[in-house]
Amino acid sequence: MKSRPSVHAQSLGDALDQLIEKLGIRKKLREQDVFVLWTEAVGERIANVTTPVRIHQGTLFVSVKTGPWRNELTMRKKEIIDRINSSLSEEIVRDIKFQ
Repeated sequence: MKSRPSVHAQSLGDALDQLIEKLGIRKKLREQDVFVLWTEAVGERIANVTTPVRIHQGTLFVSVKTGPWRNELTMRKKEIIDRINSSLSEEIVRDIKFQ
């Protein structure tokens, strides 16, 4: 009787983690988490006047509806960066450009 090759069972989560590592996309996926938690990180009031647009090399680009809000958020930039990175438990955002 032929013997079957040994098969190592693993959870779907472990298999996905291995695939993500192999494809080298873990950082990009973590960057996308910024968009998911934006409202939680900045609060409803700020989220209502902003839209995170993209992230490139650690810089998050955020569209802001008005100049006064853009000025306010620029002054609070470090606080917002800290909130985002704290939520992610990792330094993903190093700078924010409010546009």
